[in-house]
Amino acid sequence: QVQLAESGGGLVQPGGSLRLSCAPSGFFHEIYDMEWHRQSPGKQRELVAEFASNGEINYAESVKGRFTIFRDNIENKVELQMDSLKPEDTGVYYCRFEVYDAQGYGERWGPGTRVTVDT
Repeated sequence: QVQLAESGGGLVQPGGSLRLSCAPSGFFHEIYDMEWHRQSPGKQRELVAEFASNGEINYAESVKGRFTIFRDNIENKVELQMDSLKPEDTGVYYCRFEVYDAQGYGERWGPGTRVTVDT
């Protein structure tokens, strides 16, 4: 089945920027939704940004105007450009794909990459 791997996390000061990347490996027939989620300390995992299967691009209200999601249809990667970072953006960021692969239709999650926004 498809496996996902995130990269690009790290420590950044408030106001700084990071770019996360998520790339799939393994065989698949089709990728539908490509999403970024995050889990901040003490909070439930939330959707941050997505390329929906209907073509829409959606962002959480808290990141609109600061985060931009990019999709690479050649390498089937999804990236998240995060600017003007705030301490409340701290958390583990996960990519999630809805795919049709050798296991059938389903969701696949990466292991996550940690982002810390702190002085």
